[in-house]
Amino acid sequence: MNVIKTLSLAALMALTGTVSATSFVVTTDAVVGAVGATSEASSDVSSSFTDDKIVLAARDDAAAFVASQGDIRGVRLEAALQHIRQQVPTLQGDDMQLATAILSL
Repeated sequence: MNVIKTLSLAALMALTGTVSATSFVVTTDAVVGAVGATSEASSDVSSSFTDDKIVLAARDDAAAFVASQGDIRGVRLEAALQHIRQQVPTLQGDDMQLATAILSL
């Protein structure tokens, strides 16, 4: 269950990446409140994501993907995207949103 919360929160946070810092904080607070998460649950979500070796190994590839606006797709990023989607099949984030979320770890 923590993986679902983690990926959902990460995807939602990735959507807010283009707004100002203040809007980001407000949006994040709204998202956390909307899903009924507490600060303890958020900590659990963060810790479960930081322990995922497949996702963490994809950080450099995710950076290249985001910086190239999707033109550079590394093998580790592809593996992480597939892994994330297998763990949470209901996740609706696109590749850019998930790559941005991976970078936020």
